[in-house]
Amino acid sequence: MTRHANVTTSVSALMGVAVADASGRTVGHVREFAVAPQVDANHVLALVLRPVGMGREKRVSIEVGGLELKDGTGLRLKAGAGTEPMPQEDAFLMLERDLLDQQIIDVHGHKVVRVNDVDLVWEAGNGAVDAAEDGSHRHDDGMLRLRIAEVEVGTRGAVRRLLKGLPAGTVDRISGRFRTTLIPWDFVDLIDRDPARRVKLKIEQDRLAKMHPSDLADILEELAPAERQALFTSLDEEVAAETLEEIDPRMQKALTESLDDEHVAGIVEEMDPAAAADFLAELPEARSEAILEEMDPEEREDVEKLLEFTGDNAAGEMTKDYVALAPSAGVEDAVAALKDFEGDLTTLTHIFLVDEEERLQGLVPMVKVLLAPREMALAGLSDDHVVSCDIHASAKKVAELFDKYNLRALPVLDKEKKLAGVIYAEQVIAQLRTWN
Repeated sequence: MTRHANVTTSVSALMGVAVADASGRTVGHVREFAVAPQVDANHVLALVLRPVGMGREKRVSIEVGGLELKDGTGLRLKAGAGTEPMPQEDAFLMLERDLLDQQIIDVHGHKVVRVNDVDLVWEAGNGAVDAAEDGSHRHDDGMLRLRIAEVEVGTRGAVRRLLKGLPAGTVDRISGRFRTTLIPWDFVDLIDRDPARRVKLKIEQDRLAKMHPSDLADILEELAPAERQALFTSLDEEVAAETLEEIDPRMQKALTESLDDEHVAGIVEEMDPAAAADFLAELPEARSEAILEEMDPEEREDVEKLLEFTGDNAAGEMTKDYVALAPSAGVEDAVAALKDFEGDLTTLTHIFLVDEEERLQGLVPMVKVLLAPREMALAGLSDDHVVSCDIHASAKKVAELFDKYNLRALPVLDKEKKLAGVIYAEQVIAQLRTWN
């Protein structure tokens, strides 16, 4: 037995291929490729066949491990292997039905694309295929595997499918003249109109969760309403909240309209309070109140305070996600407070110093906190010049302050000079985007 390189193929190339038994008699033709993501998301578990001599709707299956590859392209059953009745198709991801001509997300390229073909690789468990003297290919233990390598979204895959039925050499020669774009299977995320089916198949959410919220927002805007809704519903609450913050109010309302109040409340609790207030302010009052009723009391209180103000002033842009300590606190206290902080640590740029009545006394850049000795008092690290604004300052005034003083954070004070909230640069940038 000699060792050969992996044998490449594709969904379009295998569609309609005859499968023979050990004696050479054709038992059926390939019609589908069943993948069980909950078992192995990277390999085809079984081929679905249309049996010879039976109705066109009849289907049987054969696990890939029960096959041998003859002369690089032909398929035959191993001795003792046989076909089985086709199990419930909804329990599997079907490559032809669920991928070809369907929209998917290229999580690496951050875009929605349409699949023209799926590239597959016949392989042994050790990454190579053994070839016997009779031309068959098999694993050392007699088991073949069919790995999903890439999806094709370029012209070549479409041409290859159009030429289906012609000799393989002719198809390869003609389609090879056309440009192709390949997306590795690891970078593919499916768009399923039924999120419950996605959960049932145990298709992982990690790929979407790792995408930047603004990229997810762009992808949602590219999709048709049904696919958009299905994708958003499949996101966990934290990712959904971050994504919702990046979407315009009209689409926010459309995406949450069909969700129950409790589900939306869970998403809103994960949002920045200012963004949550802006979102709820765009909803009908009865809907907004119903969502607030489902929220935890602490998060609800923060959002309700911000709902008292319009979005075109400092109060409408500020957030309650900040860390405030007494001037007498030390660096060690600041580190402890950061560990206990429940918001997004990446947004914090300063520690704010307030007295017992919560009046602003100073602010300390985070970099100073990280570099100073643990025993040092925060008051000794405070900036000499503190820029703040009134809670009723216009959005234009806020933008001017950020521009004039090159700020990363702006404390917002109420009429008693108490710290009411903080505006970070990202909020100002988002506001400027809406002006354009």
